[in-house]
Amino acid sequence: MATSVSVAGFHKPLYSTFHGGWGTSICGHNSTVLIKSVPEAVRVAKPVRFRPVMKNINEGKGLFAPVVVLARNIIGKKRFNQLRGKAIALHSQVITEFCKSIGADAKQRQGLIRLAKKNGERLGFLA
Repeated sequence: MATSVSVAGFHKPLYSTFHGGWGTSICGHNSTVLIKSVPEAVRVAKPVRFRPVMKNINEGKGLFAPVVVLARNIIGKKRFNQLRGKAIALHSQVITEFCKSIGADAKQRQGLIRLAKKNGERLGFLA
């Protein structure tokens, strides 16, 4: 059962290649071959989750960054991080004692510690 379709504006009529009913046009006569070619189960890999990278955005920048990098290379990364942790802890204690002496509350103390960290990053101490 061939169907002819003509459209106004075209010199030649357009012909459709549709033969048969909808059942044979969708699956075709070789539907068993089509079904066998499609896998029964498709494995989907888990989506890749990127871990946040704790990295200083100002690494290598700042006035003291070259000195800090040089010291880290000389004494080693592990020992350097131990010394840096001790220095940060001492600095936090100084800030805490200062806040006690002026009567600042814990929220203001925490704000001062955050400010010290930001300044350390800008100056290159955390490079």
